[in-house]
Amino acid sequence: RYVQLVANFKLYKAISTQMDAFLQGFYSVVPKDLLKIFDNRELELLISGLQNIDVDDLGKLDLLVVQLSQQAVLLLWEVLKEFDNSERAEFIRFVTGSSKVPVEGFKGLRGANGICKCQITRMQGPENRLPQSHTCINTLDLPEYKDKDHMKKMLLLAIKEGQTFGIA
Repeated sequence: RYVQLVANFKLYKAISTQMDAFLQGFYSVVPKDLLKIFDNRELELLISGLQNIDVDDLGKLDLLVVQLSQQAVLLLWEVLKEFDNSERAEFIRFVTGSSKVPVEGFKGLRGANGICKCQITRMQGPENRLPQSHTCINTLDLPEYKDKDHMKKMLLLAIKEGQTFGIA
């Protein structure tokens, strides 16, 4: 009960004056009734727009690949090239916590401690496991999928269902 009360105070009551002022200004620009129909992802998309996600720019990164075969990495690039732009944005959000690419491109991705190199790490276990991500350190844990179709299916399932948990 104590933790709940402290969290409520720090997250809501301590900033209620500032939040009320912000919301009053925001609602004067965009009526509250119009916002109710959108979830947080849709609202972010409306406010920020969808950037064009350049897979070739992502491919130029000096990625840290840990114990993952070259074949698996090549399959990942093939899958990402087949994704449409919104699926790429969901993938970026799944791995980094943000669906937007920094102004300076993927080389400017930030983690919890500043600029953070993307990592792709081999996940141990059976091939039917979903990929996992660690958004604070821009890391994708990827099982060694043997074929592109299976990898694509598992990635799409992870990035679409992962949003349900509010990972980012």
